[in-house]
Amino acid sequence: MAIPTKVTIIGATGLIGQIILKALRPNTDFTVTVLSRQESSSTTEFPPGVMVHKTDFSPSSLRSLLREQDVLISAVGGTAFTEQKKFIDAAIEAGVKRFIPSEFSTSSEDDAVIELLPLFRQKRDIINYLKEKEEDGLSWTGIATSGLFDWGLASGFLGFDIKTKSAVIWDGGVTSFTLTNQEQLGKTVLSVILRLEETKNCFLYIASVETTQNEVLKTLEEVTESRWAVMETTTQEQVAEGLKKLGAGDISGAFALVRATAFGSTAGLKTNYVRDQNLANGLLGLEMESAKGIVERVFGV
Repeated sequence: MAIPTKVTIIGATGLIGQIILKALRPNTDFTVTVLSRQESSSTTEFPPGVMVHKTDFSPSSLRSLLREQDVLISAVGGTAFTEQKKFIDAAIEAGVKRFIPSEFSTSSEDDAVIELLPLFRQKRDIINYLKEKEEDGLSWTGIATSGLFDWGLASGFLGFDIKTKSAVIWDGGVTSFTLTNQEQLGKTVLSVILRLEETKNCFLYIASVETTQNEVLKTLEEVTESRWAVMETTTQEQVAEGLKKLGAGDISGAFALVRATAFGSTAGLKTNYVRDQNLANGLLGLEMESAKGIVERVFGV
């Protein structure tokens, strides 16, 4: 299969979309196009050379804009997971070769993930829909990254608060898990595009680091030369609190459930892609890093 040259991204203003766009832009062999909602008020400035098309995302508009495109990448958020069926149908009619759906998180192929975060069933439905459409000429690649390590550290999303030097540690901090860095995610998408035949119609698992919360905490204490305050909790407590918040209309409850899918100790949950899955790092030319090296980079050491 020839190396594609025309790539379109939907959802490029979000965190994942920006990571992917940053990885693709330096490759001058690609023509990168972004599809943006017509009524979008986003002030995101795209890099020079990136074509931006406004659309109402109607089937006719999508078919027209996707004509002659080689790859369509969806980086949409949870409110648009089901809309991807519309993207897929338009891609087939427009002759797109490869569709990369909005996975880029914990695996929707894991039943324990679906139990913890039912929203991800919509992701699984999209993968199943893509499998049904293979005979129509559109190939696909699903990419499971688990959580984002460097972003999660810097933002505090993973429960390590750099400003207050405090940490929320689940289940004694001993559960082994893998996470992925932002640059690695971008490299993965680029590598998939450059290896269309090897990555055709499959679900890939990648990772940047294999670690535990205790190792991350120890490394943070070493790098900051400080003793961090620790709040002990359990997966059960975090999931219960997350569900309670969601039930009360507080969307932040979903964040605890996302963390639970990444490093919780729920029975049957496959948190360590090195141990539990067939890691695609070798196929894609990706390397693992140490937790210490990543922490030092986040802190600029």
